[in-house]
Amino acid sequence: MRDPKTVQWTAKTFGELTKRLVNGGTPPTDVPTYWNGDIPWITGADFTQSGVGEFRRFVSLNAVRNTATNVIAQGELLIVTRTGVGKLAVTPCNVAISQDITGVYPDREQVDVEFLYHRMRQGVEDLKKLNQGTSINGIIRKDLVGYSIVLPPLPQQQCIAEILSTVDEAIEQTEALIAKTLQIKAGLMHDLFTRGVTPDGQLRSPREKAPHLYKESPLGWIPKEWDCDTAGTLAVSIVPGRNKPTLDGGKYPWITITDLQGSLVSRSREGLSVSAIALRNAAGRTIPTGAVIMSCVGEFGITAVAGCQLVINQQLHAFVPGDRIRPEWMMHALRMQKPFLERIATQTTINYLNKAGCESVRIPVPSMDEQDRILELLSMAENEVQSETTSLYKLKKLKTGLMHDLLTGRVRVKVPEPASA
Repeated sequence: MRDPKTVQWTAKTFGELTKRLVNGGTPPTDVPTYWNGDIPWITGADFTQSGVGEFRRFVSLNAVRNTATNVIAQGELLIVTRTGVGKLAVTPCNVAISQDITGVYPDREQVDVEFLYHRMRQGVEDLKKLNQGTSINGIIRKDLVGYSIVLPPLPQQQCIAEILSTVDEAIEQTEALIAKTLQIKAGLMHDLFTRGVTPDGQLRSPREKAPHLYKESPLGWIPKEWDCDTAGTLAVSIVPGRNKPTLDGGKYPWITITDLQGSLVSRSREGLSVSAIALRNAAGRTIPTGAVIMSCVGEFGITAVAGCQLVINQQLHAFVPGDRIRPEWMMHALRMQKPFLERIATQTTINYLNKAGCESVRIPVPSMDEQDRILELLSMAENEVQSETTSLYKLKKLKTGLMHDLLTGRVRVKVPEPASA
């Protein structure tokens, strides 16, 4: 192994590291022969965090020959230098580009394409800052070609790129796993809230196969053992939030919609004391532990269970469940009623749902034992999502640290010696 500390890093401009920079364009949409061909055509909107997403539009060879668009070969670098500035990708195949994008042909004798891709993910942020405070919305060509990059010899670049690409692949796989798990969870929730779970832990047979197990209700077909009631009947009280008081940093969290991030809410950036709540009636009463908090302004159906006594703002309502319903069951049921909440909301500049609307929401009500069985299954599904989300967070944190260390030379990688003949 070569000692990485003895490997010299060299400063080069982006222009020195590239053989060619290619602009793109949009073929006229009123010329049918330019479109629906075999060549993928992309804009800045087609980029994802990890590269180019699904191809949405295609152009013909005639368009490439006669308009401003250009085809960038597979394996080259793409930088969005106009709308959506800062996105990057390595071309997965030959693609035609719009005027949003600059195609980059790196000099492979000096720089590894994957290394340059990772390095420019930092570089574009520096380039964007050059145009702050001006009317220019994008990266100017002279700024791009003049951007200075300090880089190691090619073998070390390839090792760094391999490390970062491996982490990227793990991130993509974890994101795909989370998306699949969420899809499975959504299907499970639908089944659990329409079919329920028998004492042996199994879903009831669907109504199509066992109609005698179901009955009609205002919510549609539900298991015959279940009730269907309104939130106003099932809750001991429904408490609307109040306008923001003068906050004094007390122990009671002051909860807003942005605090409803998961299934349990117990923290906020601001707080109230007992005296503040008592003295400022406009602040409303404290909400007890176990109440279900729901958004009722703008976006409806965002819910969480209060993990402690707290105070809510005017965008929220609190449902204090009675003895026929678990808080977590009410939380999930309200989430599933989002389409109904949107229909009954008062339509103004900002749509809102009043207390009467909250009271009218219908909720299916199994026995407490069955609610517990269903909630246990949902908890297992949520724990799986949370575990995968935690893994994703750790991978992204690892990636950020590696990029900082490896792309700046703060941590050097060892390059294997070539095999002897």
